[in-house]
Amino acid sequence: MTLASASQAVSTALQAFTEPYGGRFTPSQLEITADSARNRIVVQVRLGFPANHYRAELSTKLREYLSAVSAATPVEVTVSWEVEPHGARGQLRQIQGIKNIIAVASGKGGVGKSTTAANLALALAYDGAAVGLLDADIYGPSQPRMMGLAGERPTTRDGKSFQPLKAYGVEVMSIGFLIDEEQPMVWRGPMVTQALTQLLTDCRWGTLDYLIVDMPPGTGDIQLTLSQRVPVAGAVIVTTPQDIALLDARKGLKMFQKVDVPVLGVVENMSTHICSKCGHEEHIFGAGGGRRMAEQYGVELLAELPLDIRIREQADGGKPTVIAEPESTLAQAYIDMARHTSARLATLGGGSAFPTISVEET
Repeated sequence: MTLASASQAVSTALQAFTEPYGGRFTPSQLEITADSARNRIVVQVRLGFPANHYRAELSTKLREYLSAVSAATPVEVTVSWEVEPHGARGQLRQIQGIKNIIAVASGKGGVGKSTTAANLALALAYDGAAVGLLDADIYGPSQPRMMGLAGERPTTRDGKSFQPLKAYGVEVMSIGFLIDEEQPMVWRGPMVTQALTQLLTDCRWGTLDYLIVDMPPGTGDIQLTLSQRVPVAGAVIVTTPQDIALLDARKGLKMFQKVDVPVLGVVENMSTHICSKCGHEEHIFGAGGGRRMAEQYGVELLAELPLDIRIREQADGGKPTVIAEPESTLAQAYIDMARHTSARLATLGGGSAFPTISVEET
């Protein structure tokens, strides 16, 4: 097999390869070089989502995959990643320094939305992204405690804006930093939306790949304010398999669709419980509800997360699962969820894969 024919075989094989998180490669992700001086093929893959802990695994998988079609010609594979901005639409423009805003929402409370949002932010940071976390639940802020920042106060350099606090490499802002933990927020809608706007725009965020917004439950003022005034790149809907939770989750999903915010997918939380004593698995809140909902509305099922007491204990203790047990299967479930979420965002508007082959003679 000549170098040219081997390169073409590699190109054809890459068009058929399905990457586990992002699916088929797009043209901008691939560069194939036929190095005639060294009689080898160099493949460069650029992912659109954070992959510091994943690219070595993908490189190995691609080398093994391509060796079957180019056995006589060595193939060198390198994998890099870069996060592109999304979300600007109509009259909305990107917020300076923030590439992507992802809203984590639910139709009702008690489904684990805030825990999911915290671990999503931490999992993206784990894979190398610059991440912020905005607690938009004005009436019931929980991120200060979950992120181990309870009792902390933000500082200001100019008397007009706040410096976000930082935990585990993630920038965090919440109304909970500005009030006593037990103080109720007895505010009407306009005051709440104004508070959210100030938390977002008066915070001196750093340069972020992602700002994760932990939304309050429901489809009220805050949700509409965020979707109409802020360039939200995509929304993640959190639900449990329970029929009542799914009914409300559908309302949240439809709301984002109506205001033209892409729904990146559904996270089914508390999907299954495995007894720590006997190992018996039981679907306490029902089975497959999140998957059926995702299929019904043509969106992706981003994760099926377990019901496990350690997740609750770790969040209550200010050290979410991705930080408390980064090598555990529980943390891996959140890391996989984050990769599916960010990869789904990266593929919005993507096309078919027809990589360009170049020839180098050195």
